[in-house]
Amino acid sequence: MSSLQFQNDLDRLTEVLPEKVKRYISYEKMEDVIEIVLDIGRTPEIRHAGGKIEYLGDEFVTDEDINYITSRIQEFTSDNRSGIPGTLHRISAIRNRQGKIIGLTCRIGRVVTGTIACIKDICMMNKSILFLGRPGVGKTTKLREISRLVADELGKRVVIVDTSNEIAGDGDTPHPAIGHARRMQVTQPQYQKDIMIEAVENHTPEVIVVDEIGTEAEAQAARTIAERGVMLIATAHGNSLENLIKNPTLSDLVGGIQSVTLGDDEAKRRASQKTVLEREKQPTFDVVIEILDRNTLAVYKNTAEAVDYILRGWPIRPEIRKVDKTYDMEQQSHENHEPSISDIPKEINKLEQKIQPEHNTDSLKFSFSRQKYVEEVKGFKKIYLYAVSRTIVEKVIERLNLNAEITRNLDDADIVIAHKNFIKGGAKVLSTANDYRLQIFYVKTNSMAQIQKVLKEALQITEASETLFGYYDDAERALDEAKAAINKILAGAEHVELTPQNQHIRKLQHELVEQHNLSSKSVGEGSNRHLRIVGGKDYNN
Repeated sequence: MSSLQFQNDLDRLTEVLPEKVKRYISYEKMEDVIEIVLDIGRTPEIRHAGGKIEYLGDEFVTDEDINYITSRIQEFTSDNRSGIPGTLHRISAIRNRQGKIIGLTCRIGRVVTGTIACIKDICMMNKSILFLGRPGVGKTTKLREISRLVADELGKRVVIVDTSNEIAGDGDTPHPAIGHARRMQVTQPQYQKDIMIEAVENHTPEVIVVDEIGTEAEAQAARTIAERGVMLIATAHGNSLENLIKNPTLSDLVGGIQSVTLGDDEAKRRASQKTVLEREKQPTFDVVIEILDRNTLAVYKNTAEAVDYILRGWPIRPEIRKVDKTYDMEQQSHENHEPSISDIPKEINKLEQKIQPEHNTDSLKFSFSRQKYVEEVKGFKKIYLYAVSRTIVEKVIERLNLNAEITRNLDDADIVIAHKNFIKGGAKVLSTANDYRLQIFYVKTNSMAQIQKVLKEALQITEASETLFGYYDDAERALDEAKAAINKILAGAEHVELTPQNQHIRKLQHELVEQHNLSSKSVGEGSNRHLRIVGGKDYNN
């Protein structure tokens, strides 16, 4: 907003204020003011953005002062709010038990530009966005600017459901700050949910903007809108995503939560209690943004993942963005080509840098670093398991670095892997999978070889990929041989020589031997170079 525009709007506000307040109001003094407060029997106050409170003179506010203001503005609605047409100022009333107005809060409305520059890339991704933050932190300001951005720069049909006239101001003509977005006013706050649905049914919007979703009915209306393919930009009561999840009224906005009772084996595998909380459905909003303060935003780009992490007690760190910085749209050009034979040495070298043997000496599992947002990679699959060992599937996915992960929700799954011997007991699950048009693959046994074979079939692993994966099969066979040799040494053998291996696999064998407090040495030349294992830690190369 220009200085001249703000001064003109401020003049519109001072016109309705009594003389004892007006004489203290000047444009220079009001640049960082949030609101003017008038309570009967107290001196008027000006509240600044930094928390500073300034008292205006020493005269108390009287009934006449309150009446002076209320007679010059529109009637208050049932939520005790009014405004000044053509401006973004809001005037709210405090009443006594008899309904008489005994206090007024005059909120200074101003157009602030540049507050969404740091999330412009997200606003242009056509995803539904939910803003969270305490009152006065700038949620409505961002809605106003996003409305203008999407309507003017992207040319989309935007409808604002303006319950308190705070986004587009009072009066029949919306404030210019919302650009070409249209505005639907709401007569009473309880009708907000109905106007939200009406906007979709009557005015064919591509984007709906709503301020302050606060009831279960409004949350359901938001889900209905999102399910119709309309982009939704909204704010909700709550300081953080974690608080929203715990709010039974509004948790549906981020997928809702349900209590699930796990079987003994599953609870043991998770190392958790038998009753746990899990996300119930897909979130209404794809992205959640917490407004930490006027200059700092915490962005959760994948609401479903963030909610799952929080419910399971896993650490998750949102992306922190600063208002005074700009962030370019991420160009993620994931080319969907299979590795050629010439690529394999490079791919192996990259993956070998990540491989770390686990310290559990009874296990030969590997732990590869997993791409955090792997679902953004083209061809990524979510797998739902029925009566199939989750541990073995996770081991295969990590060992082969497959482009997949396990999901506990059938709704999210791309494919289903089920145990052939338990088809009868899982009739309902498999029937639902068929309804969802999901591919179902069957394993005969819960063995590593069988599960690996079915996973490769399900994920359509090609010959080139098989060559790459063959390295890891060779590595595991070599480590099996080393483990057998270690057992011989522990049983009393003086030394054991292994079959020849390349340098990378020998290094893994050395590390496995060292875990058992034994020693190993590479002997032989060229293609015959191999490990010799002996008791005691005296050499290792």
